[in-house]
Amino acid sequence: MHKLNVLILGSTPFLNTLNELKSYLKFNPLIGELSVNHDAILFNYDALKDSSQKDLIDNSNAIKIYAIKKKDRINNFDLNLELPTTLKEINAAVENLTAKKKFSKNSSIEIKGYLLNKNEKKLFRSHEFIILTEKEIHLLELFLKNKNPISKDKILSEVWNYSADTDTHTVETHIYRLRKKISDKFKDEKFIINNKDGYCL
Repeated sequence: MHKLNVLILGSTPFLNTLNELKSYLKFNPLIGELSVNHDAILFNYDALKDSSQKDLIDNSNAIKIYAIKKKDRINNFDLNLELPTTLKEINAAVENLTAKKKFSKNSSIEIKGYLLNKNEKKLFRSHEFIILTEKEIHLLELFLKNKNPISKDKILSEVWNYSADTDTHTVETHIYRLRKKISDKFKDEKFIINNKDGYCL
């Protein structure tokens, strides 16, 4: 696994301290390297006083870790890391938050204006959702992987591990139920479409 790139912003003493600790950090500290891609930003109060650094922090999708004295807590970042702190806490904060974000990203998939949350087994549109079964999630993932319509035989093989010559209405039944759930909740009749070649989104 590649070392995480963590952009370090803030006061000169803060940057110097982290630079001195570089060899003990479990991530790759980018000391003030604004143009380099980064997975997280670790910064202190002085970074928020510098307009260009504050803009970068505000507009970044990276994880934001605010190294802060207890009395100055701010809650709109991913983590407030209280100072003074230890090397172990700095490394743990970066690793844990990055793992959580990666897990969350992998479990959420955008589909035709909907959001599929695989962990919660829910398909969302705005604040409304339906609950999906494991097989319905597998079906949607299969449709997403294939741009062209998928035959009933291929769906049987990929989702149910059935052979093509098995006489079953499993695919039709599951797709009917999934379409009905989506239609009843979201009034969307064209979420799953089909033609002579099979089914697709």
